[in-house]
Amino acid sequence: MERLQKILAQAGVASRRKCEELILAGKVQVNGETVTVLGTKADPATDTITVNGKNIGAEQKLYLLFNKPKGVITSASDPQGRKIVTDYLKGIKERVYPVGRLDYDTEGLLLLTNDGEFAHLLTHPKHHVPKTYLATVMGVPHGNDLDKLKQGIMLEDGMTAPAEVEYHDVNPDNKQAVISITIHEGRNRQVRRMFEAIGHPVIRLKRIAFGKLYLGTMKRGVYRHLTKSEVESLRQSAAAARKNDQP
Repeated sequence: MERLQKILAQAGVASRRKCEELILAGKVQVNGETVTVLGTKADPATDTITVNGKNIGAEQKLYLLFNKPKGVITSASDPQGRKIVTDYLKGIKERVYPVGRLDYDTEGLLLLTNDGEFAHLLTHPKHHVPKTYLATVMGVPHGNDLDKLKQGIMLEDGMTAPAEVEYHDVNPDNKQAVISITIHEGRNRQVRRMFEAIGHPVIRLKRIAFGKLYLGTMKRGVYRHLTKSEVESLRQSAAAARKNDQP
């Protein structure tokens, strides 16, 4: 017997938090009876569980790494008709959704899954799984500027956590620099706002790593399945980050 919200999340219905909302809204039935009490337990092997009248099945869990191109929406749909990430997932019949987001103008490593619990684990604010970006910025920041990012910098929504920052490439002739930055948070447009705060706006932004998972030489617009060891490594990264964050 497992808690109902956990069963739903593991079946890929949604994140555990969203599944709790579905239960409270009276949209979940167990053996034909509507359940609205959180913590209710069921057995997915013997009970018939439905969401909005649709049976949940033991759907195969999928874990995908996608190299998102610039100009693609990290969403399941877009009313403006722009490209969305699932447009590139040819051959994937299961409903998968992004783990976190990359904004429209940001490219690089994006995870997608139908495992709600896995997605929640990697995106929960307490877990702080590190994410590494290559930021091409206007001008060449001085070492003192990078030190500000390393120590944490004040944004409109508060002080950022310390970041790992170093020069990746410098082109004084073009008055540009490529900076490698690893952050442990997931605020909206955080990396862009951090560089704007030190006076070096981002021209191009690419995520190259999520935890110990690296994009490598994968071409833009291409996806692949994660290996079991890669999935487990991400779980361990989240668990380790949460442990290190505890007092």
